[in-house]
Amino acid sequence: MTGRSKAGEADAAEGQQDPPQVAQGVGKGTGKGGKRLRAPGPAALTASTGSGLGSHEPSGSVPPGPGMVPREQVVLPLELLSRLHCRWKDGEFYRAKILERRIKPDLEPRLVAANDPAVVWEYYVHFSKMNRRMDQWVDTADFDLATLEVTLEEVGPDGKKRKKVVEELSDDEDHGDFDPQQLREHEEFTKVKNIDVIQLGMHEMETWYFSPLPPEYKDCKKLYFCEYSLHFFKRRSQLLRHLGKCKLRHPPGDEIYRKDNISMFEVDGRKEKQYCQNLCYLAKLFLDHKTLYYDVDLFLFYVLCETDARGAHIVGYFSKEKASEEGYNLACILTLPCYQKKGYGKFLIAFSYELSKLEGKVGTPERPLSDLGRVSYRSYWTRVLMPVLKERAGSVSIKDLSELTCIKPDDIIYTLQHLALVQYQKGQHVLVADPKLLDQHLREAGSWGLQVDPSKIIFTPYDASHEYATFKP
Repeated sequence: MTGRSKAGEADAAEGQQDPPQVAQGVGKGTGKGGKRLRAPGPAALTASTGSGLGSHEPSGSVPPGPGMVPREQVVLPLELLSRLHCRWKDGEFYRAKILERRIKPDLEPRLVAANDPAVVWEYYVHFSKMNRRMDQWVDTADFDLATLEVTLEEVGPDGKKRKKVVEELSDDEDHGDFDPQQLREHEEFTKVKNIDVIQLGMHEMETWYFSPLPPEYKDCKKLYFCEYSLHFFKRRSQLLRHLGKCKLRHPPGDEIYRKDNISMFEVDGRKEKQYCQNLCYLAKLFLDHKTLYYDVDLFLFYVLCETDARGAHIVGYFSKEKASEEGYNLACILTLPCYQKKGYGKFLIAFSYELSKLEGKVGTPERPLSDLGRVSYRSYWTRVLMPVLKERAGSVSIKDLSELTCIKPDDIIYTLQHLALVQYQKGQHVLVADPKLLDQHLREAGSWGLQVDPSKIIFTPYDASHEYATFKP
């Protein structure tokens, strides 16, 4: 299990849970079975203050249309893929699709015996125009059943009736460069979150996505993580017993950076396999398109911690291949939600490039990048390149810029073209480096956040020959 994912997906961009995010990217998706909904007309939605989403008007004000089910004809339990308005955490109603349903776990025996579908069943829904991290389990009482819409049927060439397939725009804004077919398969496999909440040290966090935990955790709503070893447990009592035995007070690796209360630890996936696998399980709860492999031997994990008298508390991490043929200096990156908006994502990106400088290599993040990852990296490249261009007198080549910054030439060209700093004049490409324009781009790229002090890094580049010499099968 390794740290492969869309680099920068949930961390460098310092994503947030609230308010709900409006989808920016587009894709195609299909569904089959269940009730197919027709999108409500403009009269059904009004602008929601500050969120950019439509809020639900009272049911009586929505004019009935084709495919709408009269309230008195609604049958419970509701079918999968049905669409209707559902109450979200802010108390407002938004259009949603039912992805899964189940009989409520831990329901009182008398309620089970009553077999009232309005009480017994709960539904896992995806809210239109919100990121998948907002998906959640809801009760029947959270629905406005007057807005239920049905699947339309059509007659095929063979004369048989079938569900009408309707192509839809994807609601997830963070697809980046990913193949649409792979995305559909991924979302089908991971459509329902299996863990709702985790406890990590002093922090309790709602999870965002599915994580392929071992089968014995499939009915567990809350997991308790040891913040030092990252072992996880179903019950708090189990965690407390573990903490009484656990001797770790920091990640099980070499501390390669310390400044004030910030530390970075390098953990070898081959030497600390259990810790790295646990880290991947934890990360997948907050990264959508992260792919997990159980073989972590080929990866190094760089764990960022805040330290105090009790120990080193994990903030986030990035991973990279020990020997990347493509020159990748980062594979997966995450800042935990409770530490976001503090500049730690920017710190991790900058740290990956400082390691590249010490290795004497040009680096680039693993592809494909997510939309948020691309924005985060472009901001970093801009903050690095603009001061260099301002200070350099005379002509400068892309190769020179790459050698100075350890940024891959393709990334430099992409950044300069995006900023419209490259023009075609007299048969050749010319870099336009007006100081005022460079200052403007530098301001728009944002602050550095928490900065890396290169003088505090104690690092020895990975040597594969040493590992081969000491390898024991």
